[in-house]
Amino acid sequence: MAKERSEDQQEEQHIETAEVEIPTPEEQHAAEEVLQEELAVESAQEIEIASLHQQLAEHKDMVLRAQADVQNARRRAEMDVEKAHKFGVEKLLKDLLPVVDNLDRALATIDSEHEAHKAVVEGIELTRKSFLDTLTRNGVEVVDPAGEPFDPELHQAMTQVPNGNVEPNTVLDVFQKGYRLHGRLLRPAMVVVSKAP
Repeated sequence: MAKERSEDQQEEQHIETAEVEIPTPEEQHAAEEVLQEELAVESAQEIEIASLHQQLAEHKDMVLRAQADVQNARRRAEMDVEKAHKFGVEKLLKDLLPVVDNLDRALATIDSEHEAHKAVVEGIELTRKSFLDTLTRNGVEVVDPAGEPFDPELHQAMTQVPNGNVEPNTVLDVFQKGYRLHGRLLRPAMVVVSKAP
């Protein structure tokens, strides 16, 4: 049995030494060249892949920017259309405001106590109310600031009058009412403002 073991060990050693073949220098050089060529090709492919990834990212960015530009243009166009609908009648309304002023002046000058004038006053009041209702339905608001603090955004001060009964810069009287269209000032109210005595 010991003899069989030693024969097995000799065979294993023989197999181990037989398997390890040392390449010749030419074979080793050729293998190194093949390996270097494979590495060079692989490196070139990696560079090309990285370049393609960068180009893809740039194109994605350009597409996103283009989509954002289109969306912004659409939003601006919608806002322009909305403004045109809201404020397209602005010039017409500015031209019609003196009609309301004239109706107010007519009511202020007619003696409503006189029996003959009552029907005329009533007709003017109904016309004025109908006119103002139409303006209101179209987004017009009256700016009538009597007794309110002076606001240079909405009021135009015609004069200042010393008055100790109210705070300085309070609107004492309104010469002409102002108007706004959907929050935008059409015409400022012309007012008399208090000042400290």
